[in-house]
Amino acid sequence: MMNYGFIVFGVFMGIGFTYVVYELGRPNYDKDGNVIEDEFSNLPFFEQIYKRVRRELNYYTKLVQEPSREKLLPDPLKYPFMQPPYTLILEMTDLLVHPEWTYQTGWRFKKRPGVDQFLEAVAPPQFEIVIYTAEQGMTVFPILDALDPHGYIMYRLVRDATRFIDGHHVKDLAALNRDLSKVIVIDWNEKSVKMNPENAFRIPRWTGNDDDTTLYDLAAFLKTISTSNVDDVRDVLNYYRQFGNPLETFRENRRKLLMQMEEEQNKAQQGSSQVLTSRWKPSFLRNR
Repeated sequence: MMNYGFIVFGVFMGIGFTYVVYELGRPNYDKDGNVIEDEFSNLPFFEQIYKRVRRELNYYTKLVQEPSREKLLPDPLKYPFMQPPYTLILEMTDLLVHPEWTYQTGWRFKKRPGVDQFLEAVAPPQFEIVIYTAEQGMTVFPILDALDPHGYIMYRLVRDATRFIDGHHVKDLAALNRDLSKVIVIDWNEKSVKMNPENAFRIPRWTGNDDDTTLYDLAAFLKTISTSNVDDVRDVLNYYRQFGNPLETFRENRRKLLMQMEEEQNKAQQGSSQVLTSRWKPSFLRNR
């Protein structure tokens, strides 16, 4: 009985394979039923089929591996509209929300603590916020509609905007149509940003714990870059990339800086706020 089942299965697989080869290998026809000649029409019959099949398979492979378009974002806004000076690329899954599954509810997405405050803190005109994820659009769009009722997120890029490299969907920042000296990508997965590691700022992956405060520190870090008018964000990101926990290093730098500012204020009762600001900017983004 089992052998009979395998035979039936093999027959159906053979029929299916033959149909696919026929559909991919046959020439196209016009509305009158006449053959439309292509570059393979003058070749022997079986060679025509082989080369058409290979062409179609290469097309579909490219469709999966490469972004669906050359420019992932429209051109920057022009006057009289205001284009934010920096572009902030955010992963969605396990950075802003965490998927959870139970028998009672099925799949649900839990908001990371501080998401609302974070989006408001870095919203335009400070940053052009873009969600860039390998999730499918049918999953992403309803979640973001609920997560961002105020419309702080300007653009949404999903799986068809990634490159499929070595079995992983990778974000291609070069295709964003933005100046990469002003682009920051926040992610927890090193593989997802391996094409542009100099623009990446990695934070811990959120697994759903309610005591997480990462987004509050991240907002402070990003606002520091924005208010400091950093010319090339890659310089700052490169400095913090050397540390195992960049946000922890940033918190420590900020703590030391505040202590130093307090000491200087105590020593100089009439200290100039301009002097304090000029000394504050570089030390806040780099260890002194």
